[in-house]
Amino acid sequence: MRHAVRGKRLGRTTAHRQALFRNQLQSLVIRERIVTTLPKAKELRPIAERVITRGKHGTIHARRWALRWLSSRDLVKKVFDDIAPRFSERPGGYLRITKLGPRAGDGAEMAVIEFVEKGEAATASEPPKAKQAKKPAPPKKKAAAAGDEPKERAKKEAKAKPAARTKPEGSGGKKNAPRKMGAS
Repeated sequence: MRHAVRGKRLGRTTAHRQALFRNQLQSLVIRERIVTTLPKAKELRPIAERVITRGKHGTIHARRWALRWLSSRDLVKKVFDDIAPRFSERPGGYLRITKLGPRAGDGAEMAVIEFVEKGEAATASEPPKAKQAKKPAPPKKKAAAAGDEPKERAKKEAKAKPAARTKPEGSGGKKNAPRKMGAS
């Protein structure tokens, strides 16, 4: 029994689970919003909030601690310079988990995990709500000379009728022919 053991195992080994959360945390810092399963989002939130809290401290030790979870120095810089200052007045609760409903393939409960306060990078990366109308297709050009017409027709006929395939000799007859019994 797992008495007083925090966190879900999510069907993974410890190393695999930590790698999963590192990758998800890096994606969250880059995009500031990710879609994942609900149990993964619930397990990721405390890790991400600890990294942001360390970002608010701003010390060298905190940067090195954050580098354990974020493998890139650019991501650590983004956390300490862009994300953490947004939450300087907030005493925790930096992330929001929104349920999306079941996934179509396997019915897993999906969720969005995102920062409560959005920055410029998050608003710039979101797609525009209104779709733009497509441009009309340019008109097709007609054949300039009558001599080109038979060539075009020949090309279309060649594409429409693929060459008949013949079997090479010795390829065997029937595929499902019964075997002879007792013959060696």
